[in-house]
Amino acid sequence: MKARTLWFLGAAAITAMPGTALAQTPEYPITLIAPGTANYTYPEGYQTPWDQVEIRVTEHMSPNLYVLHGSEGLDRNHPDGSGGRVMVLFGPDGVLMVDTQNRQVAEKTLAALRTFSDGPIKLLVNTHVHSDHTGANAFFARQGAVIFAQENLRLEIMRPGADPAHIPAATYRYDPAQPGEPAITFRMNGETVDFIPMMPSHTGGDTVVRFREADVIYIEDFYRNFGYPFADQRNGGSIQGMLEAVDLIYRLAGPNTTLVPGHGTLINKEDLLPYRAMIVDIMARVKALRDRGQSLDQVLAANLTAAYDATTLGNTDESRNRFITAVYDEVPGLPPIVDGRRTMPAR
Repeated sequence: MKARTLWFLGAAAITAMPGTALAQTPEYPITLIAPGTANYTYPEGYQTPWDQVEIRVTEHMSPNLYVLHGSEGLDRNHPDGSGGRVMVLFGPDGVLMVDTQNRQVAEKTLAALRTFSDGPIKLLVNTHVHSDHTGANAFFARQGAVIFAQENLRLEIMRPGADPAHIPAATYRYDPAQPGEPAITFRMNGETVDFIPMMPSHTGGDTVVRFREADVIYIEDFYRNFGYPFADQRNGGSIQGMLEAVDLIYRLAGPNTTLVPGHGTLINKEDLLPYRAMIVDIMARVKALRDRGQSLDQVLAANLTAAYDATTLGNTDESRNRFITAVYDEVPGLPPIVDGRRTMPAR
């Protein structure tokens, strides 16, 4: 895949943050609001009170690269911080966004962005299809953003009745012959931003986003340190693909690169290794039991993650069982991806 490089018209220099002395260079990243770490519980029938969710600036990755994230403890699906992280690059060339948060908090996400930039929202890239990352697509498209994504994500999202503004307008494909090569490179606001399509991993249409000058890579959801790994097999993901994604990011990242997961805490490349080792261990254990003829219920009852539960935040029964079930289903092989999705066998 030959990468396309696009230059944005406008000033290229980054302006100093108001009130910051040029002689005092802060050390990035700066965490303003850490994600939650409690083991949250919710009553049966709990519904997320979207009116109570706050979207706030939670990390500064560089002088003009910020992270927005939701408040903890309210979103049952993502209790450490509601929804997925949004990254915002801003400056005289306008705003580039990575993901959009949930639809229900679109206006709050925009309000948080407007606390530090009044620039036009020009570009938006979706890292994967899930609604906590794409839910406000249409809202931000109507603010002026052109939406970029993998072609498989466009196919996943383009279902009957979908709002046309919600669907990515500019797409690219993963080239298995050139893993890690950017499909598109933007130069704006003093940054070089690479959209790097990934092999089917968390879903069938994943993208990571690299900010070269800041030495930051947004790695979305094939890695997480709040809860156990989640491969959305119906949307083209796989546990094996997540291992391949981890290996690729390990090669792409430098010793000082900050990796930004969609959920959990910021990490560096060395933090990928115990996560990878845990997945390999669980895959081998599940395969051994399934090869001996054990049913899914028997494998779930074997408590295979016991050695990791104490060090895995958010290790609920739901998270553990989803992970083990995905591994169990993958042992005999997965159906192919067709139009961005897999038709998984019925149980």
